[in-house]
Amino acid sequence: MILLLKKRASICQSNYTKRLYMHMLYTLFGEGKDLGPFQMVARAIISFFLTLVMIRVAGIRTFGKRTAFDNVIVIMLGSVFSRVVVGASPFLGTTLACFAFVLIHRLLAWICVYNDTIGRWVKGEAMPVFYDGVMDKDRMSSAHISEKDLQESVREQLHQEGFENVGSIVRERNGDLSVIRK
Repeated sequence: MILLLKKRASICQSNYTKRLYMHMLYTLFGEGKDLGPFQMVARAIISFFLTLVMIRVAGIRTFGKRTAFDNVIVIMLGSVFSRVVVGASPFLGTTLACFAFVLIHRLLAWICVYNDTIGRWVKGEAMPVFYDGVMDKDRMSSAHISEKDLQESVREQLHQEGFENVGSIVRERNGDLSVIRK
């Protein structure tokens, strides 16, 4: 009988502890769309540190390279994870969805290292738009690059006006223009 009472007391105590814990979490983080300012701040703090973890998982190149492939993850994380802060979506589900984005990005980046076909599909391909004194107008048009864009790149990288010392200009996979001297 005593054992039964002790067991029942421990169950009640654990239920009370769980309820108290859940009440504290609800008070601190809120639930749904009716959040107070301090609850949003608490969610923002947790979201910030979770985002730092996600950045570490995704890799620092995600924010350093600025390719279209990398920008997708940045935009998706920002738009989806912001819903956690304002309470528009459930905290756990949204956080797990963001981790899924990061893991898919990491997996595709890894596959691109070993498979050129998928790398070209995901990241694009470098494309010469100027070679041996001749502008390739068709490629420039398809890449939305004007002659003024080429001149700007020459000024920035070679610190000169005109194309006389330019061997080639290549539109890189991240969209930047690389100028190569003759």
